[in-house]
Amino acid sequence: MLAPGIVLFAVFMAAPILYTLYLSFQRVEVSGLGLGSGARKQVFAGLDNYAAALGDPEFGASVGRVLTYGAILIPCMLGLALLFALLLDSRRSRATTFSRVAIFLPYAVPAVISSLLWGFLYLPSVSPFYYLTERLGIEMPQILSSQLIMFGIANIALWGGVGFNMIVIYTSLKAVPNDIYEAARLDGASETQIALRIKIPIVTPSLIMTALFSIVATLQVFAEPTTLRPLTNTLSTSWTPLMKVYRDAFTRDDIYSAAASSIVIAAATLLISFVFLRVVQKRAFGQED
Repeated sequence: MLAPGIVLFAVFMAAPILYTLYLSFQRVEVSGLGLGSGARKQVFAGLDNYAAALGDPEFGASVGRVLTYGAILIPCMLGLALLFALLLDSRRSRATTFSRVAIFLPYAVPAVISSLLWGFLYLPSVSPFYYLTERLGIEMPQILSSQLIMFGIANIALWGGVGFNMIVIYTSLKAVPNDIYEAARLDGASETQIALRIKIPIVTPSLIMTALFSIVATLQVFAEPTTLRPLTNTLSTSWTPLMKVYRDAFTRDDIYSAAASSIVIAAATLLISFVFLRVVQKRAFGQED
């Protein structure tokens, strides 16, 4: 029963990762004029590709942009997801089924499609928002400008990611027995106090899980800036680390440098996730002690 899954994982996950690791230690050596079948050969490069990737100022700048992007996106996304989940779980909430579907529905839209939709909304020449504000005499800032483009990309990810995180948190809330809430209400606790002192502590594991997923997705952001790039001159081909890997591999035909950069990104993602979980576990155990 497990064999099909193991085979698929080995062929489409493990094998490409191992091959990428192998390529990251290789380089092309050109002899003579580079003509002929034996003029270009693949040789062992050691850690040269890794040193070049880590020392590349474009790579460092892309990492800085992604970290800034994550600092904007993750708190807003998790905060809104938690707020919506608490509102839907409230006794006073109405039309909860419609609200759940409406909040979750953007997550079902592929990132490329949502980026195209928002990209046209950001373009002053075709956006209805700019048309209305112009008729009202209000000057609307250019979202695709260099000062606001990061917020524009974060907004696309926020629009698509809040619903998934909200469903995860809301599911955790629905698993809590109502007896706990009733006991708190009998003790005179308000809905706000129940949310702050009972609900949020109970869904903390779900918040940790959604935060981890959000961190991994943020470090691997690619579709949104790549889709918006034809619409503005403020996005370079190396705006994010994965965009730089794509450019090196498929535009510059330097698969060895791209392989090293991708391994660095994977290792950094693993390290950040591990540190995040360790910090969270230490705080949790410290509070229990």
